[in-house]
Amino acid sequence: MPLEPASQALLAELAESGDPPIHESTPAIARLSGPIFSGLSGPGPEVAAVRNLKLDGGGGSFRVRVLQPEGDPQAVLVYFHGGGWVIGDIDLQYDHLCRRLANLTRSAVVMVNYRKAPEHPFPAAIDDSFTGLTWAAEHATELAPDGVPLLVAGDSAGGNIAAVMTLRARERSWPKIDYQVLVYPVTDCDFDRPSYLAPENQLLLSRDTMLWFWDHYLPDEQARRHPDASPLRAASHEGLPPALVYVAEHDPLRDEGVAYAEALRTAGIPVALEEAEGQMHASFQMVNLLPGAETGLELVAKHVNEFAGRFGEAV
Repeated sequence: MPLEPASQALLAELAESGDPPIHESTPAIARLSGPIFSGLSGPGPEVAAVRNLKLDGGGGSFRVRVLQPEGDPQAVLVYFHGGGWVIGDIDLQYDHLCRRLANLTRSAVVMVNYRKAPEHPFPAAIDDSFTGLTWAAEHATELAPDGVPLLVAGDSAGGNIAAVMTLRARERSWPKIDYQVLVYPVTDCDFDRPSYLAPENQLLLSRDTMLWFWDHYLPDEQARRHPDASPLRAASHEGLPPALVYVAEHDPLRDEGVAYAEALRTAGIPVALEEAEGQMHASFQMVNLLPGAETGLELVAKHVNEFAGRFGEAV
């Protein structure tokens, strides 16, 4: 279906501003969009408690924020934000989004503010994220009742990181991740899939913008094929946790998200593949701006709550 009207209006407004697209900017200029969109979204809802701390991943320190819902959490959810590994952080739109997730899923949400490229290129984001994940696993009983599931989630580059976390945890046999939520994830470094080339998908995120992100994150084109960068290229996807893969109809990344869901399914992993019809990339984070954000949050919460409910019954 066509791109929905609110997204069309947002794109028209951005076009009228005369600002250059991300791929014609510097990382510093591109990062200025965060406060703008956050101001349009407004502050997130109240949660029961907020805790900020700093971790050291070995290569440098980074921040983590823990959001506690009212009552006993039914899960611990580690969230990795999007932004092409270059922009985005846990203070602006993602604080709002994750507060909504904490309340909707009744989960203790651990937000990882991994270091960004190009100042900290691959694998800094992966190493920081795994440190954040292991911290959450080690402190799970402080965050939620004993025995609740551990989930990873993320959108776009954060979806890439969440997927890589499941591979790394499988390789190291710890921590045990029980479920993964991948929202229009980056899973590969192939820029010639049909969804990448489709003219109607060159919107807020375009093929040129993704090339710009990858060039800052991991300039070595051969190294991009490593599963820590392109999880679709892992030799095996067996033994990974069940997944929700949520793709957007008008998104260069749509095809690789679908391909990752198919790879998991082929490996015998239970997968729910959902598509946001009429939505573009980045709609999930546009809380209070695009209807796709609320639809996406409710869909993610539905799947997480159903999984947590089944998990609790099985324990």
